[in-house]
Amino acid sequence: MKLITEDEVREVLTMREAVGLMRETFTALRIGSAINQPRRRLVLPTGSVLHSLAGAWRNYFGTKVYATNPKHGAHFYFLLFDAATAKPIARFEANWLGQIRTGAASGYATDLLAHPAAATLAVIGSGFQARSQLDAIREVRRLTDVRVWSRDEQKRNQFAAETGATAVSTAEEAVRGAAIVVTATSAKEPVLDAAWVASGAHVNAMGSNNAQRRELPSELITRADLIAVDSIEQSKLESGDLLLAPVDWNDSRIVELAQVERRPEGDPLTIFKSNGLGVEDVAVAAFVYERLS
Repeated sequence: MKLITEDEVREVLTMREAVGLMRETFTALRIGSAINQPRRRLVLPTGSVLHSLAGAWRNYFGTKVYATNPKHGAHFYFLLFDAATAKPIARFEANWLGQIRTGAASGYATDLLAHPAAATLAVIGSGFQARSQLDAIREVRRLTDVRVWSRDEQKRNQFAAETGATAVSTAEEAVRGAAIVVTATSAKEPVLDAAWVASGAHVNAMGSNNAQRRELPSELITRADLIAVDSIEQSKLESGDLLLAPVDWNDSRIVELAQVERRPEGDPLTIFKSNGLGVEDVAVAAFVYERLS
């Protein structure tokens, strides 16, 4: 079995390639040639959690397994198998693999759902996931104004300096007037007000995949013309943004991203609620494996 390090993943997997792979992955889900298995969690009394999610794509299948503890951090690994023989073919250090595919999924959703001329981006959050979100959206839109806000002034200033964004002093200042909004935080409660979000804007909410946490207020969920999720099955388990709204899962506004082929007509307010799929990991891991083989 081939062992693939974080550095090797960074070496061969660009954001442009990753966005293209997400486009292929969601197309495969639409036509039924890919399979996704929602995340499962084993929660220990110590606060440690074991997470696992899996999928199948093209000639491969695999699973990501990672362990987290709020005091001691997270450890990510991915196992890739040959679909025809079930032979294990690669084991990955998978922190960056997960970061880049998460950003790339939002990049693909933005390309589908944001106005073609969208040039203004608000980023709420300034951690590593926020960075990959910005990188992905820059692949699909020509941004002229990127505004970032997070609770930690030093971190948002550093993020701005490293990315060319403008650090602002409030979330409202970041969001008002933005054609694209990203929330990439660890917040338990909403990080913006629905009134700040313009009609016709597109929102990528990716910071929460916990049924008891949300970044978006109920009012914004109610206002949205289209809410695309990466998986309805998985969202019913862990999408606090929707579960706490709460939503009617039979609402025709809620669809899987795989079933969306274009931006709705008119001037819609759209949301992509990202939780992260195992099949996304399979796609990017397979690409890296083939490039390194």
